[in-house]
Amino acid sequence: MSLVIPEKFQHILQVPNTNINGWWKVTFAITAIKGVGQRYAHVVMRKADNDLTKRTGELTEDEVECVVPIMQNPRQCKFPDWFLNRQKDVKDGKYSQVLADGLDNKLCEDLEQLKIWAHRRLAPLLGTSCPRPAHQDHRPPWRRHGCVQEEINL
Repeated sequence: MSLVIPEKFQHILQVPNTNINGWWKVTFAITAIKGVGQRYAHVVMRKADNDLTKRTGELTEDEVECVVPIMQNPRQCKFPDWFLNRQKDVKDGKYSQVLADGLDNKLCEDLEQLKIWAHRRLAPLLGTSCPRPAHQDHRPPWRRHGCVQEEINL
C-alpha cells in the first residue's frame, strides 16, 4: 500500500453487525466477525475473486456486496459440510455457517438443550423427577444416627 490514502478509502467498514478496521488486510479483517475464522475468511475471499493483498478500506461496494452473501450462504457456493461451524443442528438437522448475533442465539439454545438433557440423565439416577432433591441425606445407613442404640430386654 502506498503512503497516499486513496480518495474512497473507508476507515471503518460495517459488515453484518460488525465494524471492521479499514487498515487491516481483508482476510484478517473479516475474522473480526463472530463465527468467521482465518481459514473461512481466506476461502470466502477466494470464492469472491477478490485480491487477498488489499486493505479492507480499499474494497469497493460491489466487492463487499459480493462477499457478504457468500459468507451468509456458503452451501450455495459448494462449501463442504465439514467446513461449516454449525453441523447437524439439533432442531432442524441442517448444516450452516452461523455469524454474528446468530452465533450467540444458537449458543443460548444449545445451553438450554444441555440443561434439558442433564435433567433427563440425572432424574432416574436420583430416583426422583427433580434433579436436586432438597436436603437429601447422602450418608450410608450405619452413619445416620449419632450413637449406637442398645436393645433393652425385660
